Amino acid sequence: MTRASSRIRFTAQEWRACLALSMLYGLRMLGLFLVFPVLAAESQGLQGGSDPLWVGIAVGVYGLTQAMLQIPFGMASDRYGRRRVILIGLGIFAVGSFIAAGSNSIVWLSVGRALQGAGAISAAVTAFLADSTRDEVRTRAMALIGGTIGLAFALSLVVAPVLSSMLGISGLFWMTGLLVLGAMIPVGRMAEPARRRQTDYSWARARATVLHNGQLMRLNLGIFMIHMTQTAIFVVVPLALIQMGLALPDHWQLYLPVVVLSFVLMLLPILWAERTGRSRPAFLSAIGLMGISIFSFAVVPQSLWVWALVLLAFFTSFNALEAFLPSWVSRLAPQEHRGLALGVYNTTQSLGLFSGGLLGGVMAKAFGSSAVYLACAATILLWGMISFGLRELGPRHPRAA
Repeated sequence: MTRASSRIRFTAQEWRACLALSMLYGLRMLGLFLVFPVLAAESQGLQGGSDPLWVGIAVGVYGLTQAMLQIPFGMASDRYGRRRVILIGLGIFAVGSFIAAGSNSIVWLSVGRALQGAGAISAAVTAFLADSTRDEVRTRAMALIGGTIGLAFALSLVVAPVLSSMLGISGLFWMTGLLVLGAMIPVGRMAEPARRRQTDYSWARARATVLHNGQLMRLNLGIFMIHMTQTAIFVVVPLALIQMGLALPDHWQLYLPVVVLSFVLMLLPILWAERTGRSRPAFLSAIGLMGISIFSFAVVPQSLWVWALVLLAFFTSFNALEAFLPSWVSRLAPQEHRGLALGVYNTTQSLGLFSGGLLGGVMAKAFGSSAVYLACAATILLWGMISFGLRELGPRHPRAA
């Protein structure tokens, strides 16, 4: 085996960390996604569930508490260890799931959802993975987590309506809590990464190297914008598919193959970037593909086959960027402040989800769906221009496993 080829292979230790943390992320996100497709409809049977305001709170409060607590959880993982913080967060999420399962009113359902969001472990998990992998395989490792999230989302579209009819919304929340408790088992068996340095925590250094870092701010802006645009366009994409004759219960038949194929295609730029040590060209190309695909929604014919191809281009670029961004953040941030950096990153991601829903709804109501696509394409174009200021990190060299 040549030196060059050995650089792009996971070690056995890295494989174990990737698989365990991907399974953790996937189980947690599957438990969360299972209630998404049916929450608004099923909550109508609860006390106060006919109030649109409270239904909106129940759906959205998860993202609000996530945004509020990602940074504190990330900082805590820097100081007290990744594994401990992850287990605490999973426990909080499980408690929220069980409260939601036992609720008979929309208010208590919202309380449970808020507690689910309060288990804000995304930064700690991604920091744990970054601590456990070398720089030269980091993007692929992040792609594995991104892949489990996408597959969990696609699977939820298929099974959520069936499980909801069998178990009801209460049963789905019980299942969610049990899935998260199950995810705690492999985490409890994992050892804290040996490479993580134990240092005195310095807020002044954290502020200087993370919060005032222009390169990190460009990446944080990126995750905000791609999630804002994704949420905004999916306010109107499902309605367009219905108008093309694809009934809502059948949308998974389009999404599932598109999402799965997009994960295969996204590996091409990731492997190229890792082999050449040039992330920047692949990153900027993915931004360009995303902008073109979003613009295409506004101009292509109303044909399911055409829209399937556009969706494939969109999800390929989206998933590639979802892998590049946290990898880049984890490499730029000092190791002792990596949890904080990824906490800021995940906070801006949550704010993007919230902002996108608001933007998509307001613009679609006021100006129509084409305006949503054009505004989102312009947003991605602006981000692409800002991202030209990103500096290439250069070839990555293996460090001792």
